[in-house]
Order: sequence, then C-alpha cells, then structure tokens
Amino acid sequence: MVCSLASIAGGITGYLIGWGLWEVVAEFFYSWVPGFTPEVYARVSALYDRWNFWIVFGAGFTPIPYKVFTIAGGVAHINFVIFVIASAISRSARFFLVAGLLRWFGPKVRPLIDRYLGWLTLAFFVLLVAGFWVIKLLAH
Repeated sequence: MVCSLASIAGGITGYLIGWGLWEVVAEFFYSWVPGFTPEVYARVSALYDRWNFWIVFGAGFTPIPYKVFTIAGGVAHINFVIFVIASAISRSARFFLVAGLLRWFGPKVRPLIDRYLGWLTLAFFVLLVAGFWVIKLLAH
C-alpha cells in the first residue's frame, strides 16, 4: 500500500510538472528536438485526450516508463481525475501483484518476478486492450 500511495503521489507530481512547466519549455523542445513541432504536439495531445485512461493505465501497470507518461499527461492537460484513477488502479495492481506473489510463493519466486513480470504485465495489457477492441468490433 505504501508503494502504491507513494507512486501515485509521484505520478501526480509528474503530472503537475508537465502541466506547469510546458509553456516555459515548449520552445526549447520545438527548437531542439528533431521532428517535434506544434502539429506533432497537437496530434499527441489529441491521442492523450482520447485514450487518457488506457495510456496512463498501460504505463502504470507495464514496464513502460510511468514517469514519462505522467509528465506527458500533464503537458497534454488530460483529465486529472481520470489520470488519478488510472494511476491508482494500475500502480496498485502492479505492486499488490508483486506482494501477493511474494506472500504466496515466498522469496523463491523473486528471480521469476525480476525476470518475467515486466513481460507478463505487458502481455496482459496488450491482451486486455485487444479483447476490448474485439468486443467493440463484434458489437458493431
């Protein structure tokens, strides 16, 4: 629980950094990052706005760098409540999964967690999104 709460607080901090500092540093990114333009920013922001829960959830549950996506969420000004909910669910699920595995199987499972948990959470997330996509296709 402590890890979950601390990670969510860190995510909120990242969101606020992105939200508060983007206007100050935007010109630097447009000038110095090859291919990064206001049009690219607008497209990425639109994707964040449309898929905000899933982007944050995916970064929070999988080995994708969560902090980068929290800052980007703030930069894109995605819905803060949805951001916090997605962060709380995904980070808690990840940390409680690790805690549960260690409780059930003991220290002998740690090498397996260290080696495979990232891949397994990524596969789970891809299958989850694919499942929702298939359901949506079948509903139409």
